[in-house]
Amino acid sequence: MPGYDCAAPRETLWEIARAQVEKRGAGEGDSLDGGEKSVFFLGSKSGGKTTIILRCLDRDEPPKPTLALEYTYGRRAKGHSIPKDLAHFWELGGGTSLMDLISVAITSESVRTFSVVLVLDLSKPNDLWPTMESLLQATRSHIDRVKLKLGKTDCRAAADMRPKVWDYMQKDHPDLELIDPFPIPLVIIGSKYDIFQDMDSEKRKVICKTLRFLAHYHGASLMFTSKSEGLLLKTRSVINQLAFGIDKSRSMCVDQNKPLFIVAGLDSLSQIGPPPIPAADLGKLRAQTPLELWKKAYESVFPPTSNSTLRDVKDPARDPQYAEADVDEMRAQKDQELEQYKNSSSKSWKSLNLDP
Repeated sequence: MPGYDCAAPRETLWEIARAQVEKRGAGEGDSLDGGEKSVFFLGSKSGGKTTIILRCLDRDEPPKPTLALEYTYGRRAKGHSIPKDLAHFWELGGGTSLMDLISVAITSESVRTFSVVLVLDLSKPNDLWPTMESLLQATRSHIDRVKLKLGKTDCRAAADMRPKVWDYMQKDHPDLELIDPFPIPLVIIGSKYDIFQDMDSEKRKVICKTLRFLAHYHGASLMFTSKSEGLLLKTRSVINQLAFGIDKSRSMCVDQNKPLFIVAGLDSLSQIGPPPIPAADLGKLRAQTPLELWKKAYESVFPPTSNSTLRDVKDPARDPQYAEADVDEMRAQKDQELEQYKNSSSKSWKSLNLDP
C-alpha cells in the first residue's frame, strides 16, 4: 500500500501509553520525585500567607498567626484509579525574623521539587523592599549551598537545576543578559490590594513599576490579591500551577489602576521604563547595577523602617494561644535550673586563681 512501510516496527499499546505519560509529564513540568511538589510561602509578617494557603486547599477556617515554620499538604485527583498528586506547603512566619528556618524546609533531597511564593504587604510600602531583599537573598544563598552539596553526590542533578524562566522566555528577548533569575520558580504576590488601591496614584505608580522590575529581574511571576473572591480564585489558580502542574494562564495586566498580573518572561525593561521618580532626582543617584538604581529610587520615596522593627517578633513560647500547662510548667522549671547553673558557674569562675 502506498505510504506504508512494512518494515517499520509497530508500537505496543504499553509503549504508546508510556510515551503519552512522558509527554504529558514534560508538558506539565512534573518533578523528578514522582509528581510531588513543594511550595514555600514567605514574606511580610501578617501579610496574608495563611489565608492564601487555606483558600488554595479549600479549607473554610479562620487563619491563625503562623508559629515559626508550619507545614501542611494537599492532594489533587488526576483521574479514575490514578494516584492523587501530592503537594507540600511550607510557610515561614515572623517576616524576616526567622530566616534561619529556611534550611529546615529546603534540603538537597527536596530542592528540585520546590517553588517559592513571596507575599508582600502592599499596605506597608516602606517595609516592602527590605522584606523582599532579606528573604530572597537568604533563600537564594541557602539554595546555592544546597546545590553545591547536591553536586558532590549527583552532579547531573545539580547541573540540571537551571532557572525555569529560561524554558519559556523567548530566546531573542532583549533582557536576557540584564536579569538574574531566581534559581527555582518564584511568584511574587502583592497582598491587601483593597487597601493599596486607595493610596495616592503617584505612590501606586512607584510601587507597581518597582514590583514589575523586581519580578522581571528575578524571572518571577507577579500578581496582586486581596480578600476579593475573584482575586483569590486567580491566586489559587497560580498556586495550583506550582503545586500540581496545572496549565498556567498567559493573561497579562500592567495597568496600575487594576490588580497586576504578569506571567514570568512576558514583561520587559523597555515596557517597564525607568524608575518613576523625577529625572533630576534620578540623575543624582549613584548605582553600579540596575537593581541598585531601582532600590535607591524606591527608597527615596519610601524610606525603609529600621531593621529592628522588621526583625521584631515576640517569643512564641510565651504566646498565650500556644499555652500548654504541662509544657509551660516544665519550661519554668528548666529556666530556674538554668539560672541556678549560671549563678553557680559564675561563683566557681570567680573563685579560680588565674595568677601564674
